[in-house]
Amino acid sequence: MAAPTWDQYMAPTLRASLDGEIRRNRDLVQAASDLLGLSEEQRAIVIPSGQNQWVNRGNWSLSYLTRVGALERTSRAHYRITDVGRKLLADHPDGITEKHLRALSGDPNAPHTWKAFPSPSGEAAAVVPSEIETALDPREQIEEGIARIKADVADQLLSRLLDQDWAFFEKAVLDLLIGMGYGGAEGSALHTRLSKDGGIDGVIDQDALGLSRIYVQAKRYGPDNIVGRPAIQGFVGALAGNQASQGVFITTSRYSADAIAYADSVPTRVVLIDGDRLTRLMIRFGVGVQVKQTLHVVEVDEDFFE
Repeated sequence: MAAPTWDQYMAPTLRASLDGEIRRNRDLVQAASDLLGLSEEQRAIVIPSGQNQWVNRGNWSLSYLTRVGALERTSRAHYRITDVGRKLLADHPDGITEKHLRALSGDPNAPHTWKAFPSPSGEAAAVVPSEIETALDPREQIEEGIARIKADVADQLLSRLLDQDWAFFEKAVLDLLIGMGYGGAEGSALHTRLSKDGGIDGVIDQDALGLSRIYVQAKRYGPDNIVGRPAIQGFVGALAGNQASQGVFITTSRYSADAIAYADSVPTRVVLIDGDRLTRLMIRFGVGVQVKQTLHVVEVDEDFFE
């Protein structure tokens, strides 16, 4: 008998959460596997990374359910069902599919769940759905899977940043900019004091003498707290007060259209980075993430046979 796929874990995971209690992720995955009636043989299957397949698929189910708001992450590795989750289970008691999740975004026919969801970071899945498998060649399936994994990690990064205090977030932002190469070989980054920063959370010297500086403001906001034009105006004012010509405003949320238009209109060079771009940059430059597994794609060496 084939092992349950990641999506088959969703309904039993919600069913195990109906009492409203907060549970650890491993307890929910265990409860879901018990409800699915996994055999000892199925529990013994190990994927190439070394993790048990049933644990991996159960965790991806948790990830999906959290992304759509069916579960809420109350603290690290702890989850509780929401009203969205109760309704989702009530509407689909016999099983929840990826298409049902896409429907929550208003587009059940979207090609991929992680593209359909309105959240800035997108979604991820551990197993490529069968309808996608038939449409993609093996190399495309790998690329699709990596894209989904990155999208899920981006969402996790955003959640973890929001769980930390403002000082951690501001330092993480400076670590990212240094990791991107700003500051140069002999440059430096200074984390300013909140009470005296005048709207500036960090300063990066582009050279050893500090002749070229980048001023940084970092705001750790929830996804519903949109950064508007007044915040950007305040930052531009702080730049002017420091006789600065360039600055970076970074937030975990997003910007209003007026804020973006204003940043583009002022002579001072102001770069706006929202939560989506922030997490993508963190993944790209290896800040807050680590390489879990390296895949080697091989092909025939034609020169060998000539």
